[in-house]
Amino acid sequence: MKRHVAVFFIMVLSLSFLAGCWSKKELNDLAIVSAVALDLDKQGRFIGTFQFVNPGNVTGGFQGGGGGQGNAVSVYSAKGDNMDEISRRMSTKVSRNLYYAHANLLVISEELAKKKGILPILDAFDRDPTFRNTATVVISHQAKAADLVKTLTAIDKIPANKMIKMLRFSERVYGGTMNVMIMDVVRDLTDDGKQPVISGLNLKGSAETGKTLQNIMQTTPESAPQIGGLALFKDGKLTGWLNGSKARGAVWTLNKIKKTEININKKGKKAAIVLEVIRQNTKISATTIDGTAHLMVKVETEGNIGETKVPINLKDPMVIKRLEYGFEGAIEKEIKSAITVAQKKKTDIFGFGDAVHRSQPETWKRISKNWDEDYFAKANVKIKVDVFVRRTGLRSNSFLSDVK
Repeated sequence: MKRHVAVFFIMVLSLSFLAGCWSKKELNDLAIVSAVALDLDKQGRFIGTFQFVNPGNVTGGFQGGGGGQGNAVSVYSAKGDNMDEISRRMSTKVSRNLYYAHANLLVISEELAKKKGILPILDAFDRDPTFRNTATVVISHQAKAADLVKTLTAIDKIPANKMIKMLRFSERVYGGTMNVMIMDVVRDLTDDGKQPVISGLNLKGSAETGKTLQNIMQTTPESAPQIGGLALFKDGKLTGWLNGSKARGAVWTLNKIKKTEININKKGKKAAIVLEVIRQNTKISATTIDGTAHLMVKVETEGNIGETKVPINLKDPMVIKRLEYGFEGAIEKEIKSAITVAQKKKTDIFGFGDAVHRSQPETWKRISKNWDEDYFAKANVKIKVDVFVRRTGLRSNSFLSDVK
């Protein structure tokens, strides 16, 4: 009995040492941040624009940027010389503590990225324990960063979620963009053999219309964010853009293509044959010989015939082989164009410097500081692409062969 009593008192005494809910945060005391946008004012100070979720307006209502009683998000801005000052100045406009755990998007304006660069910005987000370093980072192209987070979107009520899903879907299906996270950018910034590359977003339509519910109460919104290429960086500053096929050529080289389509001309018709890429693998290598860098890109691609616009005998193995050569040439052209732009900008966004570091570590110690300007920019580039057509779809020859 005495033993049981002693155990009981020990347990009761132990409870006094438990911390309990000392760090609890009530939902009513939090302003949930879903996105942060950064611009520059005329004096060169940062303008921070925060997109806050209105929890009561997210559920219910129509499928758009607002719920049954109002907008799904609210947007406020503040100025400061750094992110810490901006966050504190927000207390003059928002009655709750800023909560960054659900902030999944960081939008940086093109002007800011060019003039001041991203180095002064990312430290605050990488250092903050409440801000996820897995958040997506994008560059606003030909638009203010604030206008992107202020634009109400259809289908997805929270604009930040709309933009992130759009980037991920395009990366998975088209291949002309990438979902780049803060930790990816920080890693590339600290890597002397690779420079960062970040996806861009621009704004289609009027920024003023995009801020109103009228924008999403139409079958086709007048204003909407859309993907705007890839931003190239050198030493933390924006130095140029890759768009269209050049952007996809960069994604090919970076081994980030998941699915895409390749078109080739045939019998005088443009984009007559379509290859649906279902898998690919890219390997890069680099060496320096007698002070000259030699870069090698090897791509292995597999796909299915997705469409034909001309009569063609897909039962003939030689026809398939000629199509494979055509697809190989198209992919090689895209990769070559992307590397050429990067060489002109003298920024190695592909990691060829890392390849030299692995193959020639002693040489890399000597040339690493001048790699972009003296070696990568003047390097000889070889590209080898192997395409294998796996299937031709539900039919081999097109019905066009039987059309009289």
